[in-house]
Parts: sequence; C-alpha cells; structure tokens
Amino acid sequence: MALSVVILAAGQGKRMHSDLPKVMQPLGGYTILEHVARSAAALDAHAVYVVYGHGGEQVQAAHGHLAVHWVLQAEQLGTGHAVMQALPKISDSDVLLVLYGDVPLVTPATLKHLTDAAARGELAVLTAKVPDPKGYGRIVRDNAGRVTRIVEEKDATAAERWVDEINTGLMACSADRLRRWLKDVNRENAQKEYYLTDVIAMAVADGVKVEGVLAEDHNETRGINDKQQLAAAEKALRKRTANELMLAGLMLRDPRRFDLRGELAFGRDCEIDVNCVLEGKVRLGDRVKIGPHCVIRDCELGDGTEVFSHSSLDGARIGAKVRIGPFARIRPETELADEVHVGNFVEVKKSRLGRKSKANHLTYVGDAQVGSEVNIGAGVITCNYDGTAKHATVIGDGAFIGSDSTLVAPVTIGPGAYIAAGSTINRDAPAGELTIARSKQVTKTGWTRPTKK
Repeated sequence: MALSVVILAAGQGKRMHSDLPKVMQPLGGYTILEHVARSAAALDAHAVYVVYGHGGEQVQAAHGHLAVHWVLQAEQLGTGHAVMQALPKISDSDVLLVLYGDVPLVTPATLKHLTDAAARGELAVLTAKVPDPKGYGRIVRDNAGRVTRIVEEKDATAAERWVDEINTGLMACSADRLRRWLKDVNRENAQKEYYLTDVIAMAVADGVKVEGVLAEDHNETRGINDKQQLAAAEKALRKRTANELMLAGLMLRDPRRFDLRGELAFGRDCEIDVNCVLEGKVRLGDRVKIGPHCVIRDCELGDGTEVFSHSSLDGARIGAKVRIGPFARIRPETELADEVHVGNFVEVKKSRLGRKSKANHLTYVGDAQVGSEVNIGAGVITCNYDGTAKHATVIGDGAFIGSDSTLVAPVTIGPGAYIAAGSTINRDAPAGELTIARSKQVTKTGWTRPTKK
C-alpha cells in the first residue's frame, strides 16, 4: 500500500509572541516543520502534504527546498477540518499518516510502528505517558486495554483528567476509512471545532481495532506552543543527538554542554570539549580536536587539526594538522592548507594560506593569497578596503612579514621577500629582498615635556 503523509501546520502560535509562524521557530538548526518533514521523508512516502494557514506565504518561502505539496486551510476549524482539506488529493487505497507541524521530535522508527498497524487494517494512534498530562487529550481504554476513545481535556470528566496516557494527535489508517469517518464528525464540543480524534469512537463502533502505539520516549511526542516548550524540546533533542554521536564514536567531554544545530560528519578519534556549538554542515576528519567555547559553522576540518578555545570558524575549508586559536576568527571563503598556524586574536577572511604558513598573533588577513611557509608577524594587517571596493594582497612563498606592518592592497609581496617591522607597504615588494617603508627615527635633544598652564 502506498503511504501518504499529511502534516498539519496551519496554527498561528500566538503564545510564541513572535512574528514568525510557529512552525518556523528554530530547533536544532532547522525549523520545527523541517524536523517533521525530514521524519516523513525517511518513511519513503508516496507524497507529503503540508496543510498551512497563518503566515502561509512566509512558511512556503522558507521551505521551498522541501519535497512537499502545499494545501491551504483558509479557515481554521480544527484538526479534522485540516485533514479534510488534503483528502481530495489522496487515493482511497493509500495508508494515511497524520503528523503535526509542532510535534518535531518523533522518530521515523516510531512512525513506522503506526504505518505498519495501519497497513494491517487498524487505526493506529500514537500515545505517550507523561509526568504532567495537563492540556492534552486523554486516552480512554476499556477493561481489556483497548482504546475506545480520546477525550479532550476541556471535555473530560474529573476522573478522566487523572489519566496520564495522552493523545499525541499522530495517527495512521487507510485513507478511505478516514474519509468516511470525517464526513460524520461534528462540532458539538467546547471548542466548536471538528476534532480528528472523534474518529476513534467511530472506528470502535465499526469494529475496527484501534491500536494505541505507546511511544518509548515521551520526549518524541512533545508539542511546542511557547518558548518554554521550545527550549525543553531543544534540550531533549540535544541529549538525543549527543547520545547518538557518542555511540557512533565521537568523544564529547560533557554531552550536556554541546549543541549541534545542523549536520555533523566525523572520522575516528575526534574530540569536542565543553560549550561548543556546531551549525550548518560540519565535517571533521580523523583525530580532530576542538577546544572549549568554540563556534563552527559550515566548515570542513582535515585530519589531525586542532581548534583551541574561544575560536569562531565560519564557511572555511581547513586542511590537515592545522592549529587555530585560541581566540581566532576564521571567516567565510577562507582556505587553510595543511600545517598552517593561525594563532590568538588572528582574523582571516576570504583568503588562502598555503602549507606551513603562520600568522600567530594579532593579525588581520583579508582578501589575500598567501603562499607556503610564509611568516606573518604580530600586528600585521592587509588593508583590503578603500572605502568603496575590496582589493587583493598576494604574498609569495617563503616571505617574511615583520611585526606591525601594513600591506595596502592591491599589492604583491614577492617570494622570499622580507618586510621590515613597522613598514607601510603600498607598492610591490621584490622577491628575495629586504623592503623597509618607515620614516627615519629622529631624537630631539633638549626637548622638554609640556606642562599644564
């Protein structure tokens, strides 16, 4: 049987107090909706439909990369009504899986249990036992443990509110049955909405088995309605991700103080110290070490490279056996070849440093092509911006740039050239020669210090 997935994402999310629709709030480097769509994609579904409403244009524009079909719910009349908007596009023979755009942590493995039950002709409902069920619909079972109905909290009796097994809203069944049941759903409830959960009682009345699939980890079923719940979901995701990475061989010095907000690929014997944030797509070779308090975004680091504490790397390609930091900033479009050293308080932007080149302290290298085995002294800067345009600096192999020198681009320093400390270079410096560009030192004898009048 083919699988169709409907993701309900029409809610406004007023409790977020945000200009962003709820499903666009960030979670672990993706939007909430992206997490749900990624789980659906892992099931190899025939089609995925996203039912949208509030902020529809904004939501679609932000998720144009997703392989989904968009379905408008112009008027929000409840979850049952939302599913009905997508049903005309779905074949009766399909298994239909209903997901929620604000329940982002559910795993493909858990969803597979739902779809397998639906493929057997059952109505499968995902449930969870939570410490505090307040606000959730409760699962009502008969004496044999079979699910008989789901009651929303506002419609529940005092006894039913004590039940700790809650409805997550996620369910799966054959599309033809769901279509038939939804035609009979009414709005006779406290919210005056069409509840999707009303189909449970209809299934029982039709003699269809209702399978309550209990989630192993209730964190999978977390719904997100406000910033506190968003932070709690982030914490749960962080713990899950850290455990998965460690089981795959990554050494995390303290998994509670590690954030991955994107994708991480890594080799053998990699180590990450505390309070590091990895964003976007990050790839680590073998034996890479990242010190504490580092931020790394969209970077590739080669074998044996070490990043020392409080360094920031963004959009860079880093070779093997490179040393970076502490307190270094590597900006986008930077490439560091093997065995480069970039030290404390050094910033490199849109530049390439060749093999074994060094800029060990207090240096800015921007829009530059630096050869191999170049030594750049403390306090050196490339003056790459003239107020209207950026200009390039080229430094040949084996050049030595003395401390506190200023290279005014566009300028070329020849291979093997020596630039004397404190020089301001605004013309090309020849290869293999010493270039000095500083005023003559003068001492004024008999000078007296001025005094206040």
